[in-house]
Order: sequence, then C-alpha cells, then structure tokens
Amino acid sequence: MSKQSAAAKAANDRAEASGLSQFDTLPRRILTLYLPLFVFVFVLLFPFYWMVITAVKPDNQLTDYQTYSPFWVVGPTLEHIKYLLFETSYPGWLWNTMVVAVCSTFLALAASVFAAYAIERIRFTGARVTGLMIFLAYLVPPSILFIPLAFIVFQVGIFDSMFALILTYPTFLIPFCTWLLMGYFRTIPFELEELALVDGATRWQILTKVVLPLAVPGLISAGIFAFTLSWNEFIYALTFISSSENKTVPVGVLTELVRGDIYEWGALMSGALLGSLPVVILYSFFVDYYVSSMTGAVKEKRRRAGTADQGQAAHRCARRYGRGCQIFRHPRASFRGLRVLSE
Repeated sequence: MSKQSAAAKAANDRAEASGLSQFDTLPRRILTLYLPLFVFVFVLLFPFYWMVITAVKPDNQLTDYQTYSPFWVVGPTLEHIKYLLFETSYPGWLWNTMVVAVCSTFLALAASVFAAYAIERIRFTGARVTGLMIFLAYLVPPSILFIPLAFIVFQVGIFDSMFALILTYPTFLIPFCTWLLMGYFRTIPFELEELALVDGATRWQILTKVVLPLAVPGLISAGIFAFTLSWNEFIYALTFISSSENKTVPVGVLTELVRGDIYEWGALMSGALLGSLPVVILYSFFVDYYVSSMTGAVKEKRRRAGTADQGQAAHRCARRYGRGCQIFRHPRASFRGLRVLSE
C-alpha cells in the first residue's frame, strides 16, 4: 500500500508541475496571466473611475474637452455632492431604498428558508418538480409581472407607498433565494439530521439548531444577492411610486435630476456614487461568507456508512454534547445513529 500511495503522490506531483509549466517564463506569465488580469480589472473598474472623476469635476470641465482632459480632473470640487444632499430629496430616496431593501430581503429570506428546507430535506412527493417550478418562476421577467402586480397594488390600496415595494419585491427575490439555498442545503449531510431525530429533536429544532447554523454562509450570500437586487430594482419602483418623497435612488436620480434634455452629469454621477456605497460596504464586510457559500462550505458526501464518516459524526456529537458518543444501528430505521453516553 505504501508503494502504491507513493506512486500516486508522485503522479499527482508530476501532473501539478505539468499544469503549472505555462507560468515558468516571464513572457508566458505576461501573456497568460498578467494581460488577461489587467484587461479584466480595467473593464471592471474603469466605469467606477469615470463616475468618481465626473462627480468631482467642475461644470466647465464636463464639456470642455479641448482644454481639459476627459480622463482627469483639475481642481476637484464637492459642489455636485453638496447640491445632491442639501438641495434635492436624495437623502429621503436613500432612506426609502434602505428600508425597502432590508424589509424585502428579510421577508424573502424567511420564506426561502422554509421553502428550500422543505424541498431538499423533507423529501415529499413532487419536491423536485416544485423546485423546478420555483426556478422557472425566477426566469419570468419583471417587465411581464409588473402589469398584474400593478392591478393588485391598486386594488389593495398601497399604491405610492413603500409597502407596495416591500410586498412586491419578494415576488422575484423568493424564487432566486430559494433556488440558491436549495443548492446549499443539499451540501449539508443528512446524517446530522438523522442523529438529531434519534435524540428526539423536532423538525423545527433541526432547522434552527442544526441546519441554519451550518447554512450561515449560504444565508448571507442569499441575503447579499437579495439586498442588491432590491437596491437596484427600477421597474416596480417606477410603476408603483409617483410622489418624489417616496421614490428610491434608482428612480429618483433618473426622474428628478434629468430635466427634459438637460442632464446634470455631476449630480447624476454623485447620486450613482453615493448609491453604490452601501452595497460595496455590505460586500466588503461579508466577502468571506460570500466566497465560502459559492465554493461550498460543507463538502461531505452523502454516505450512510464508512469508518471516516462515523468517526466524524461521533466527534461532532461529542463536541456538541460534551460527552462521549457511541455508534449504533437504530432498531426501527435504516440508518446508523449515535447514542450519547451518560456521564
């Protein structure tokens, strides 16, 4: 066995070395790594750079390209930001957007957790079909849904209020979050739930004390996506809100700062810059959870038996209850379980 393992390790080392041989020389590294990376970073960051320099440019530099370079700013000013914050309703738009995004995100996450858990873990008849239908519902464009939703909003009497957005945004957030959480719940081993069932835990206890603590990265990732979609949503906010004081940032910036054919580019870019900061801050705080949820924080295979899995389950059980655990086969079930030993 030792010779076979050594040969396998040597083969893996040779494969890794051959796979990285393309980065041996500097010209190859420039062509295969640095140049594509530079193009990617340039395409990604240049719009933000243009937005920042336009937000701090004086008005005379925004159109005089013969005297001033369009890619740089001379004598930056904060007049556009001052005008946006103190002479428009932008602070109110920002508050409305924050309230709507946070409330709709929490509603969508609460509904998505129950839906994803029921589809992936309870294993009822038609679960796969239900999951597929939820995913297909996410593919329906909002440009089609806003017409019947507008009729409902008018009938309920919540037109031109934040409730119209808080209650309609989950129509496209819940399918997306459910589909995302279904994939994450699928990576959590079934053995953990089975052990909890042996100990007498209810489904609610399993969800709140076993599944959700392990699914924190997935919940944060779904929350970030839902918050971003709510923050940037435009069609529903344009349709269901008419008064200036109730508008959100995407609608308010476009409808209130563009007067006919006159575009206040400094104020527009300042509004876009300030409106993107909350999302950037949110991503910066939870980037580790976001990456772990995308790569799969729990990568155990669904195996009912096996010495390694049994040892890991016993170790988790001992850590959870602070006592030793013994592996046994449940007399009235087709799975193995753990018995917590008495002190």
